[in-house]
Formats: sequence, structure tokens, C-alpha cells
Amino acid sequence: MFDKLKDSISRFAKLGVADKTAVEALVKDIQRSLIQSDVNVKLVFELSKNIKTKALKDNLPPGLTRREHVVNIVYEELVAFLGEKKADINLEKQTILLLGLFGSGKTTTTAKIAKYYMKHGLTVGAVSCDTWRPAAYEQLKALGKQINIDVYGDAKQKDPVKIVKKGMAELSAKDVIIIDSAGRSAIDDELADELKKIDKIVDADEKILVISGDIGQAAETQARTFNELVGLTGVIVTKMDSSAKGGGALSACHAADVNVKFLGTGEKLEDIELYDPVRFVSRLLGMGDLETLIEKAKDAIDPEKAMDIMKGDFDLSSFYDQIESTKKMGSMSKIMEMIPGMSNIKLPKDMLDVQEEKMTKWKFMMDSMTKKEKTEPDILDRSRYERIAQGSGTRPEEVRDLIKHYNQTKKMMKKFKGGKMLKRGPMAKMFKGMMG
Repeated sequence: MFDKLKDSISRFAKLGVADKTAVEALVKDIQRSLIQSDVNVKLVFELSKNIKTKALKDNLPPGLTRREHVVNIVYEELVAFLGEKKADINLEKQTILLLGLFGSGKTTTTAKIAKYYMKHGLTVGAVSCDTWRPAAYEQLKALGKQINIDVYGDAKQKDPVKIVKKGMAELSAKDVIIIDSAGRSAIDDELADELKKIDKIVDADEKILVISGDIGQAAETQARTFNELVGLTGVIVTKMDSSAKGGGALSACHAADVNVKFLGTGEKLEDIELYDPVRFVSRLLGMGDLETLIEKAKDAIDPEKAMDIMKGDFDLSSFYDQIESTKKMGSMSKIMEMIPGMSNIKLPKDMLDVQEEKMTKWKFMMDSMTKKEKTEPDILDRSRYERIAQGSGTRPEEVRDLIKHYNQTKKMMKKFKGGKMLKRGPMAKMFKGMMG
């Protein structure tokens, strides 16, 4: 999604002269990138006209070069184009009705939303009233088990209205009740009638449409239709990590005047984030997103353990915790795109995949070590390497590779201990944010 946009901005920022020709070339690149992301052509030309008009004004804001001014204009116009307002989320007792067609990822999103609210200290229950898809209830029940929430459903009952009534009664003690409504392959009279009945009974505080990012600008028609049916309070766009048309879906929702609440950014249940156009565009243009990275780090990292590491208490157990925390924060590519400047470094996906696979193996190796070996890795010798390799299903040379990386990391941690790396730059901001 918008893959070439970041490259275009980076190329423009390196130009010696940001004249009219350079601005026009940038605008054409932006047009191509947006159209390839299935953004409505009329909207694309309106946006590019605004950028060009503002960027070529003679009067520059004080303290800005022409290049900086143009990049800032692109940034501001894209933020306005993709929604402008940060999603407003209620963290009090409420009922949420999720709607959507087949393939949107609605049932998985139900569990993701449940986990999000649980993270904020609320008790959550879910109701499966999708009587059309045979496996829907079983799927939600399995997902609910993963995150330890109560899920109500009735595989024998074919009337979704009755399921909703009973489910809400059963889960009435919960702070948040999420209702996973039935979908169809298309919006028909039967679905419309069913959703109106459920809407009347539930009287939900939030009525959220779940759409897949890969439908692109078709999201506008879908959002308008569901909005007319039940009066939507928001949209969740899924598959934003894999869809080339995600930008088209986001701009389409904004065009339909329906706010985007969340983005689904992966397959894991924690892969969902509150939609903030400012942060989203910042990542899109390669400027990073430290705020989201800090939030993820807060959820994944134990502050006390982090402080111990900063004091120099770093053994293999600490290294193990560090790997665990990194995995909780998401894939390496996702983490890199949130660090200013790092997203412009072109690392092959295969290289990142190999490194993630290595980290998984390292955990197996450390699981095969004794407590003393973890606290005193210097005692490791040839026979210990062989025993650890045999116990973890790896090779002795891979265990040596683990120790090599551990020693490199420990050396880097000593620099942190000195404080130089924590006084300025992205890492300083991230660490201060984590520690509150």
C-alpha cells in the first residue's frame, strides 16, 4: 500500500533544488501511487491539485526551506485526505455491534477488539449470532479461549435475534459485550432485515462496520449502505499489513463520512491499533511513529527488568526476556518502520525472516540451558554446546552464534549504562516514554 510514496518523498528530499519541475514530478509520483492503491481518481486529482497549489506559493513559512515546506504540505494534505481526526474510543461499560460481509475478518476482529478492551482493564464477553457460517461460533469460541473471555452462542438455534437476546442476558455483568453479527457475500434484503432487528434489540453504543482493506474504493459504497441501515459509529479496516488497496479503503471511508476506529495490521490477536491519521501518514512517508512504538513497548516490556538491564544486569535470562518482548511488539519490519529513518533502510524481507527464525531458535537453546549457564554463560564449553544443541534440536555452531549475539548485545547495553544513548535521539524518547 502506497509503497512508492515513501520512495518518492525520500528522493525529493535529497534534491539539490526543489523547483517547479521537481514539485510537478513529485505530484505525478503521488498520483501514480494513490491510483495504484485504488484511491478514487477524482479524489486523487483534488489532492494533487491542493498539494501543487500550496507547494508552489512564493512565500515560505519562516525557518523552512522549499524542500521542507513541500514535504510538510504533502504530509498535511495526506492527513486531511485520510481522516484527520484520531479515533475516539469509549472505555466505559458498553455494547458493540460488529457488522460486515463474508471475508472481512469480522470474527477475528471480535477477539482482537475484546483483547484491546481487556488491556484497558474492562471485562469483556462476546456473542456469536452468525447462523449462516457453520464454523463461526466454534471459531469465536476458540479465539475466546485464547484470551480468556466468555463467548455465548447456540449452534442449534437458527434465529439470530433469539441468540442475541439470550447472549446479552447471559453476559450482562460484563463491562463490554461485543456482538459478532452474521455476514453474507453481498448486502441483500434478508441481511438488511436481520441487522435492523438486531440493532433494535441491542441498542448498541457502537455500531462498527468491519471491512477488508483489499476492497479498496468499494469501501465507500459498503460504508454508505451499512450506515443507512443502522447508523454506523465507525469502521475497522482489516488486512492493512498485506493489502495493496488499503489506502483506497481508508480514503473511501473518509469520503463516505464514516470515521475509521481501528486498523487490523496482522494475523495475531494483538495486531490491531487505534487509527490515528497523523501517526499513519508519518509511517507512510518514512518519518517513523515513536508514539505507537512506545505504546507497544509499554505493553511488552517489564519496566523493572528494563531498569535492571540499564544498570548492567544483563545475562542470558535478560536476553531471553528481550527476545520475548521484541516478539510481542510485532515483526521486525513493523518495528523498523516506526523508528524515524529506519523505514528508509531497504532490508530484504528474507533477511528479516531469517533473523526472526534465529530468535525463535535462540529461545529453544536457552530453554535447554541450566540456570547457572544462563547467569554465567562464560562456563559454556564444547560439551555444553553439544548438550544444549541436542536438547534444542539445533547445531553446536548455532549455539555459538547465539552466544556471539548475546555478547554483542551486552556490549551495546554497557553503552546504554553510560547514558550517552539515552540523552538524545529516538531511543531516548522511547525509553523515557516506557518509563512514564
